[in-house]
Amino acid sequence: MSQTTLQAALARTKADGRAALIGYLPAGFPDPDSSIKVIEAMVEGGCDVVEVGLPYSDPTMDGPTIQRAADTALAAGTTPPDVLRVVEATAATGAAALVMTYWNPVERYGPDRFCADLAAAGGAGAITPDLIPEEADEWLAATDAAGLDRVFLVAPSSSDERLRLTARASRGFVYAASLMGVTGTRAQVSGTAEKLVARTRDAIGDGGGLPVCVGLGISNRSQAAEVAAYADGVIAGAGFCQRVLDAPDLETGISAVRSFAEELALGVRAGRS
Repeated sequence: MSQTTLQAALARTKADGRAALIGYLPAGFPDPDSSIKVIEAMVEGGCDVVEVGLPYSDPTMDGPTIQRAADTALAAGTTPPDVLRVVEATAATGAAALVMTYWNPVERYGPDRFCADLAAAGGAGAITPDLIPEEADEWLAATDAAGLDRVFLVAPSSSDERLRLTARASRGFVYAASLMGVTGTRAQVSGTAEKLVARTRDAIGDGGGLPVCVGLGISNRSQAAEVAAYADGVIAGAGFCQRVLDAPDLETGISAVRSFAEELALGVRAGRS
């Protein structure tokens, strides 16, 4: 399998001696065309990778900010084909494009068809927060056939065996959820995050090299720098959504998103200096 755009982006940031900045935004928020403009601002501000969220009506992992953003996208009529259009536009920026999606929409769409269409749109892979490796045989086969990365999650409560199982199933990176609970910005990053990254790297083993990226709670430059000191990637989502939600108009929101990305990008570059 040839190197995906995600793998290339993470290899490039590693060679630069820094963590990658990974941003998240639901496709269709605040509407499909506007979400493309917001994502373009995220990349202009310094995001190396963008997680394009597939809006879903029962987002068990999402906190109130991302739920509001996803609800707005659903109210705007966003469909899976719209998500793929946003992925295509994201890939056109030069950033690596992933889809973040719960399993039910993929199952309804058809895993093989979803992966084929995602690859055709220029997507590098997908993150499936509610899918565990033991139940992912169909997904593993579909992503293999399409040459896509697949990102699974680990948490502070994950056993060592769970970490090993997840690392073996993952491709692209392992998503380390820095705390137990739902998404959202936090006043400080959980102290368990660094330990979880170390445990996950131990689980990956000597033959690894699979990156470990940290999400849930990143809200400012200092937090980004803190996480970038020990992780391969820093993931932020709610902070981007909040700036669009708070803005009186789209252009103001886009400007705020670009500035937030610039702030976090300075953080990930300072993290290992």
